[in-house]
Amino acid sequence: MTITTGRLTSYARGGGCACKIAPGDLERMVAGLLVTPPANAEASLTVGLDAGDDAAVVTLSAAGDFAVISTVDFFTPVVDDPFDWGRIAAANALSDVYAMGGRPILGLNLLCWPRDMLPLELATEVLRGGLAVATEAGVPLAGGHSIDDPEPKYGIAVTGLADPRRLLRIDAGQAGLPLTLTKPLGLGVLNNRHKTTGQVFRQAIDCMTTLNAEAAVAALAAGAVCATDVTGFGLLGHLYKLARASGVSAIVDAANVPYLTGARDAVTAGYVSGGTHRNLAWVQPHTRFAATIGEHDRLLLADAQTSGGLLIAGEIPGAPVIGELVPRGEHVLEVR
Repeated sequence: MTITTGRLTSYARGGGCACKIAPGDLERMVAGLLVTPPANAEASLTVGLDAGDDAAVVTLSAAGDFAVISTVDFFTPVVDDPFDWGRIAAANALSDVYAMGGRPILGLNLLCWPRDMLPLELATEVLRGGLAVATEAGVPLAGGHSIDDPEPKYGIAVTGLADPRRLLRIDAGQAGLPLTLTKPLGLGVLNNRHKTTGQVFRQAIDCMTTLNAEAAVAALAAGAVCATDVTGFGLLGHLYKLARASGVSAIVDAANVPYLTGARDAVTAGYVSGGTHRNLAWVQPHTRFAATIGEHDRLLLADAQTSGGLLIAGEIPGAPVIGELVPRGEHVLEVR
């Protein structure tokens, strides 16, 4: 659909998961919210805020043990095409359920729209994009909530199901396990270049709209119990959280990390978001970089991804092994 009121990304200060509150700030914000579940709760909280997992999980036992996964994700436009933005936002929201080893069963739209600045027809295209990806995932997208807002935002609240004995958790990593990454990096710098120049990077859109469903199935089939998805905190940020929660350290073999075509050119040209710089600043005190890992490589490893891949403690067919978990050492992360 042609936009006649200016580029969609121009209505947002940032874009995609690069808009996340910085990881250090977020942890300080929620530190006092780790409360004991109420005694009269009808479900047992299995995964909450403690380790920073991708979604919350409660276990129900009334009709046989099963886990209910609940998550929500939304953000400002990451691309100018409204249909593609809807697809990307939906894939990103569904990813949190896949990252926990679950299967999504229901989605609800979340839409913030500047109705006096942007035509409602564009909002329809965004919703249509979200519906297309939800339909691909086999997930009913039934209603939701909308508000009039100066900045456009879209996402989905997702409910999923899982076997509580086969969850993928961020705190279950063990030393000796390889680390597998299921999508290439570089989405952040390519999205930032698109926002700045208007140049469309089809390889980035294709990557962001690819569901992590098959990767999650493969991880469970391989016996994995630990995973996370790589989004706004970048590979290093999400790996730091995983290693810290699991009580191990992690080694990244930088030469094995895959990148999208054009990512290195984008970082060399300076298309690096503020979120990526904040990610790197957060992990740097806990990371030992080899002398051969220059600033551009560090920024790409911390690049704020939108709808990125799964980072799995284990090996699955067809995806590159980019490092391994090792016993906790002086540094939580080592990049060589």
